[in-house]
Amino acid sequence: MLNSVKRNPEKAKAMCRSFRQMNADGKSAYSKKATRKVAESQNLTFQDAEILVTYVVGMHCPNVR
Repeated sequence: MLNSVKRNPEKAKAMCRSFRQMNADGKSAYSKKATRKVAESQNLTFQDAEILVTYVVGMHCPNVR
């Protein structure tokens, strides 16, 4: 799951853009709705999506909330 963004930094950058837009709209990248969206789009469990979001934000866009 993490290898998908490690091997493809453009994917992480795209996720960051999406998270920044959510923040601009007053929404959190860590919300359950956002996590479910990531889970569905990446074919992950909710828990794996939480880990992926945390990793991407921490490594690629730490200014996202």
